[in-house]
Amino acid sequence: MAEQISRRALLAGAGALTLHAAREAPAAPVAIARQREYDQNLLPALKKMMDQLGGIGKLVKGKTVALKLNLTGNITRFPIRADLPYRTEPATVLAVATLLSNAGARRIRIIETFFPARQELALWARYGLDVQAIGNVGCKVEWENAQNLGQAQKYTRMKVPTGGYIFPAYDLNHSFADCDTFVSMSKLKNHWIAGVTMSLKNSFGNTPCSLYGGDCGPDGNEDPKQERPAVCHNGARTPPKGVPQELDPTTSRDAGYRVPRIVTDLVAARPVDLGIVDGVVSIRGGEGEWNKGTQIIKPGLMLAGKNPVCLDAVCTAVMGYDPRAKRGEKPFVRGDNTMTLAEAVGIGTTDLKRIGVRGLSIKEALHDFGPGPIGTTI
Repeated sequence: MAEQISRRALLAGAGALTLHAAREAPAAPVAIARQREYDQNLLPALKKMMDQLGGIGKLVKGKTVALKLNLTGNITRFPIRADLPYRTEPATVLAVATLLSNAGARRIRIIETFFPARQELALWARYGLDVQAIGNVGCKVEWENAQNLGQAQKYTRMKVPTGGYIFPAYDLNHSFADCDTFVSMSKLKNHWIAGVTMSLKNSFGNTPCSLYGGDCGPDGNEDPKQERPAVCHNGARTPPKGVPQELDPTTSRDAGYRVPRIVTDLVAARPVDLGIVDGVVSIRGGEGEWNKGTQIIKPGLMLAGKNPVCLDAVCTAVMGYDPRAKRGEKPFVRGDNTMTLAEAVGIGTTDLKRIGVRGLSIKEALHDFGPGPIGTTI
C-alpha cells in the first residue's frame, strides 16, 4: 500500500484518496484494439495487445491460470438472450484460452459463480460456451463453479492486506488461491449501482452464495438459491458463523456505499493479474436485462491491462466518463467510485496521465455510453 491510511479515512469513501496516495498508486499500461466482430481476427488482436503490454509469458508459462468469466445474472431467472449481449461472449473465452495455452499455460481453470451450484459441464454449455473446443486448446482445462465448495473440502480464507473497507477477509472457493495467475474477463458496460463494471467489479462475483447469499443460513448452504443482496448489498444479514464478519456493522447499509467497497476488498485479497475487457458489442444503461432501458451498443473494441484500476480507468474514459468522478456525477449516479476507492488503498492509479495507452488512443476509441444507469430495475 502506498501509504498508511486511517480507518476513518477508509470508511469516509472517496475522500480517502489523498494526493499522495494517488501519486504513489501503481501505474501500468493499457492496450486498446479495434475489433468489430467476434471473428477469426479476435485471437491475433488479443495476441498483439499482450505484446503491447510487454507479453504475458511470465504470467502464464508453466503455470495454473484461473480465468474468471462474467456470466452475470441468475440464468434460471434470466435465460440467455443472444439479442442482449451483457454476458461473456463465448468466442472470447475460446480465443483467450487459446492465447493462454499458446503462451505456455500448464493448466487453465475456468471459474465463475452461477446457479445451480453444481459442477456439471452442461451447465457451462448453457451460456453458449463451446466446452469441447475450449477443452482442446492444447493444455489441461478445468471448470469450477465457485458458488460453493466446488471440488475442494474447505473454503480458502483470503485476507484483505489493506485491512478492508467492509470485511477483513473473505472465505472463497479454493480456485481463487490455487492458481498462479488470475485473469478477469469482463464486458465494457454500465452498472446500476457501481456506475461501470469491468475488471474490478467482476470480482464481486468471487463471493460464493453458499456463504454470502440470502439463504446461506447460520451454518452456510451448499445448495444456495438466493443471490448476494441481503449480505453484500444492504447488509441485512451477516455471513454464517465462522466466516469473517464486518469490521464495523454501524456503517451505511446503502448498496452504493457497500458494493464498491466490497469490490475493492476482494480485488485486494485476490489481485487481478490480467484484465481483458470485451467492448465489441455490449449494452449501456445497466449491467443486464433486469435494468430496464438498457440499449445495445457497438463500440467495436477490446481492452486489456495488467492493473485493473488502470484498465478500468481507461475503459471509463473510453466510455466518455471521468474515471475520477464522484458519486452523483455520471456514471456514478447511485454509488461511490470503485476506482478511486481502490486507488486510495494503493491498488492502481486512475491518473490517465500516468497510464501508458498502447494501440488506439482514448480519443480514437471514444464511444459515448451516455449518462449512465438511469433506467429502472426489477
